Amino acid sequence: MLSGKHILLGVSGGIAAYKSALLVREFVRAGAEVQVVMTPAATRFITPLTLGTLSRRNVIIEMFPSGSGEQERQWTAHIDCALWAHLMLVAPATADTLAGIAHGFAGTFLAATALALRCPLAVAPSMDVDMYRHPATQENLGILRRRGVHVLEPEEGELASGLVGAGRLPEPAVVCRWVEGLLAPPPQDFLGRHLLVTAGPTHEPIDPVRFIGNRSSGKTGFALAAAAAERGAHVTLIAGPVHLPTPPGVHRVDVTTGREMYGAVMEAFPQSDALIMSAAVADFTPAEPSGRKIKKEALPEEGYALALIQNPDILKAAARSRRRQVLVGFALETENGLENARAKLSSKNLDLVVLNNPLEDGAGFGTDTNIVTLISAGGNAISLPKLPKADVAHRILDAVAPLIS
Repeated sequence: MLSGKHILLGVSGGIAAYKSALLVREFVRAGAEVQVVMTPAATRFITPLTLGTLSRRNVIIEMFPSGSGEQERQWTAHIDCALWAHLMLVAPATADTLAGIAHGFAGTFLAATALALRCPLAVAPSMDVDMYRHPATQENLGILRRRGVHVLEPEEGELASGLVGAGRLPEPAVVCRWVEGLLAPPPQDFLGRHLLVTAGPTHEPIDPVRFIGNRSSGKTGFALAAAAAERGAHVTLIAGPVHLPTPPGVHRVDVTTGREMYGAVMEAFPQSDALIMSAAVADFTPAEPSGRKIKKEALPEEGYALALIQNPDILKAAARSRRRQVLVGFALETENGLENARAKLSSKNLDLVVLNNPLEDGAGFGTDTNIVTLISAGGNAISLPKLPKADVAHRILDAVAPLIS
């Protein structure tokens, strides 16, 4: 997988830097060319001589090396490295390095190179558990994920501080296999197929300024659309009111209400091979929305009764009209998850249900990760660990592909 690949390995100043020597050896054994760049702090944990010997290349640390002649031209080396690499991996990635990359600081050679990249960037966070869990670190990781940076979740275990928790850099062989997967071209198992994906919430108007809605961010649906396009599909993405960029190669249709989403889905469904209904469509909508803002003073003090009617059930309607299309639904459950998801699978005549619980850490609304269980029409349930939503999307598509074919 890595034969002939150019890997730029960034090493930042954490205790796990000692593993970078073994990581370089794994990459070289797999046939890759490795250029190591280090932060000055990283040199306090492992010497550049060690990594340079293993990689057979001089390690780069300083942006402005002292000297004359050829060395003077090294101030552009971050550009040369960025253009040379097929992938840049920062491992270990400390809290400070993650913050610098997330917010565009170029204070070190490593950070400047990360800003100049034209290839994929991957990071493997490693730090003490409380630093990893700190909201600032999690927010920075969220920023990077939204930009398409690949994040390898740290392992849990005993840390250098003596504490136990998340923060360990995975073993070099694990990191190497992960990088192989990132550099492998995505399968083209949906080539020529038409996938219809829905995403986000719906907003059901009470009046021109108020609505009934939910907390769906649309991230899972957008990840599914992006993954399907990468795997060769023609993708129509029907999006509720969210603020997310359209994935490359995806045809996007924006809607607001559940009835608008119903109309858009039923129009596109006949030309589709599969419908993946990840949108959180409101079950009810106001029966008589006001054309003007409802003034508080005009309402009785004892309260205001809002009459609701059901929105159309999009999946049921698609199931009634389908020919051979594959139907995938989502079940968001806070209790009796498997039982309720299997009931939905049966009542709506679905081929696959994706179950998740928003109360689980890492699976709530607006997160960049998810924890799901895939339940097939045969009743088989496959529980996945906490994964980035991009990875969850590919795992869902892995289950959909044989159903289409």
